Amino acid sequence: MAAVLQGIRVLDFGRYIAGPYCAALLAEYGADVIRIEKRDGSEDRFPAQIGGGVGALFMQMNRNKRSITLDPASPEGRQIVARMVSTADVVIANLPAATLVSMGLDYETLCTYKSDIIFVTNTAYGTIGPMSKNVGFDGVGQAMSGAAYMTGEPDQPYRFAAPWVDFGTALHCAFGTMAALMERAQSGKGQKVEGALLATAVTVNNAMLIEQSVTQVNRVPTGNRGQTAAPSDVFKAQDGWVLVAVTGNPLYRRWAKLMGEPEWLSDPRFATDDDRGRHAAIISERMSRWCAERSSDEIVKVLGDAMIPCAPVLKPQQTLDHPQVQAIGVLQGTDYPGLPSPAPVAAVPLWMTETQPVARRRPPTLGEHTEQVLGELGYSAQEIAGFRERSVI
Repeated sequence: MAAVLQGIRVLDFGRYIAGPYCAALLAEYGADVIRIEKRDGSEDRFPAQIGGGVGALFMQMNRNKRSITLDPASPEGRQIVARMVSTADVVIANLPAATLVSMGLDYETLCTYKSDIIFVTNTAYGTIGPMSKNVGFDGVGQAMSGAAYMTGEPDQPYRFAAPWVDFGTALHCAFGTMAALMERAQSGKGQKVEGALLATAVTVNNAMLIEQSVTQVNRVPTGNRGQTAAPSDVFKAQDGWVLVAVTGNPLYRRWAKLMGEPEWLSDPRFATDDDRGRHAAIISERMSRWCAERSSDEIVKVLGDAMIPCAPVLKPQQTLDHPQVQAIGVLQGTDYPGLPSPAPVAAVPLWMTETQPVARRRPPTLGEHTEQVLGELGYSAQEIAGFRERSVI
């Protein structure tokens, strides 16, 4: 059975995460994704290098893609871009607006190459407003959405280590790309799909912003301890830490009985989630005493049997080794030239009964498919050699 996106060609000019991961999602379901890189390699090849001249981020972002090197700002490079776009369905480029124009990758220019092209881009702050021309990474969304402030302590905000704003933006853009492909199939029209890191972060943190706007509650951070339910916190076990999250009266009733505190079920301080959130310090102290007497495995087993959400707080190596992580099979060993061992690259974390991902191909080496892709566009071996001599590719 053909992959659902077979026949769709995507040109990936993306950088770091928000653009490349959007393209990776499309590649996972059969799109022919051609990654266009700078002649000396794109930025995501280098952070957290793991061998073979690539970084960990590159391994995650670029499975199932082909790679060519190209200087799209050079005159001949622009001609190559024009020919590539004429054969493509989607162009992804998360670059500043001025850079897009200078490279001939802005939507207006792309439409002169192919009128129904779908152009996918994203910015840090959006295209209007006083900060619209500023650049930024994942952390700017965390900082400006209220998330970093509420994640920390009263005197020290914390940025979350995993780049959830970047990945959230990539997911939204992939969703928008699929919607745009469906629109084009119906109307024949291409369009521009645009995301923004700040918009993603504000969306994810929206409930907290709604509460603030309506009630003016002015919450202050409380570290790991939740404020709208309890116990909702990270607790010390004999051999590590566990996270426990009790929300809703049915869960709370089970928890109070397990703790041997049946009188707390009629205590007005703990009548609702909000009440329990206001008195969370009392409830967390009780949970802390219970956890301190047990191992993390025992805590997870007892609470799991009681249908109370709980999980161990794992270090990265413990995550790799955990039997539940291994059981779900999301991390798939991926070979790459020069790596000492296969890299555990995550697949799309979805399971569908009919639509299956394509067979995994390793991420490409730098420019690995340059000759192949340019040959498909009609360039001769002599022309390709000339491009290389003139540093176009």
